[in-house]
Amino acid sequence: MTTKIAFTASRADVAQTARAALVTRYGNVEMAEADVIVALGGDGFMLQTLHASQHLAAPVYGMNRGTIGFLMNTYAESDLPARLSAAEEEVINPLSMSATCVDGSVSQALAINEVSLLRAGPQAAKLKITIDGRLRMAELVCDGALVSTPAGSTAYNYSAHGPILPIGSDVLALTAMSAFRPRRWRGALLPKSATVRFDVLEPEKRPVMAEADAQSVMDVASVEIRSEPSVSHRILFDPGHGLEERLINEQFT
Repeated sequence: MTTKIAFTASRADVAQTARAALVTRYGNVEMAEADVIVALGGDGFMLQTLHASQHLAAPVYGMNRGTIGFLMNTYAESDLPARLSAAEEEVINPLSMSATCVDGSVSQALAINEVSLLRAGPQAAKLKITIDGRLRMAELVCDGALVSTPAGSTAYNYSAHGPILPIGSDVLALTAMSAFRPRRWRGALLPKSATVRFDVLEPEKRPVMAEADAQSVMDVASVEIRSEPSVSHRILFDPGHGLEERLINEQFT
């Protein structure tokens, strides 16, 4: 039985050229009709594709036509059906963000990698941290803080000196960025079931923005973050090159 493939690509010329070649060779269907979705681009485009297809049953197989390509497989035009047939599947749950702004409006979004709070003015942010309704830190003075999934732990979280999390672990990383007080506090490991709440102290004087996989919300007063088990993203990797191997390898390079 022929595998029905939906090819999608970023706007980059190299990705568009690859898509045209693959469509000519293997055909193309709409994502809603596909057995598998092939995303051509970088990690950012892969995240966009996963968000866009989260309501569909088809898994996503990425091929790198971007820069780093942590979530992608090596690009090759030949033998694609065989690679798709042999691919190993990883299932990940995103984070759910509910951000309340100073004006009272509420924005909600899902994040596969992380939800981050960042200072949006010249002064450091002041954040209060509550975990599962219990106050854990009355005041964190910092450039920002984030909550990361295992899948996103090698991205912004790792750049902020947060820990790399094994892909199968039921753990979230809470990581501070440039913490001033408590001095050099880097964060905590939390159970996947935890609900994290950040309250912004002095939001008019020290404005803060929130981001969920590059979806930005300005002037937030509070942000609640939790894992969203009702949403599952299916990602395909070539054998021996799945997320678990990549996460381990990242710690030795």
